[in-house]
Amino acid sequence: MAIWFQPITRKDLNTWSRGNLGEHLAIEFTEIGEDFLTASMPVDHRTTQPAGVLHGGASAALAEHLGSVAANLCVDPSKGWCVGQEINANHLRPVRSGFVTGVATPLHLGRRSQVWDIRISDGGGKLVCVCRLTMAVLDRETMGNKGKE
Repeated sequence: MAIWFQPITRKDLNTWSRGNLGEHLAIEFTEIGEDFLTASMPVDHRTTQPAGVLHGGASAALAEHLGSVAANLCVDPSKGWCVGQEINANHLRPVRSGFVTGVATPLHLGRRSQVWDIRISDGGGKLVCVCRLTMAVLDRETMGNKGKE
């Protein structure tokens, strides 16, 4: 059974990435599973460090973008929204070119918090980075209906 609050398409998700960091880093959602979400990001001049390898911050940005979208897909948008609370990333191997792909799966989907596991792999399927993202689930009613409308 799907964990998503309502049906969503890849086109919808990729539209959400326009005009924000997702667009700047060319993050593209590639798959929506029953309980996971996948997105890819190029390893190029936007995402590498001066040494020419994938920047750890770019990996964390991919993980947070992917996990934040996934978290928000699990709540009723008329009642609440999710925001990042904490992220950690373990960088396992360098990547110099191509694409990396992140897969976000939930570890905990609670009423007030969510915890997501995001695993980022290179084009050959080798694990590059492992992230854990904690999301706060905010209630629109108690927050004065602030947030995205």
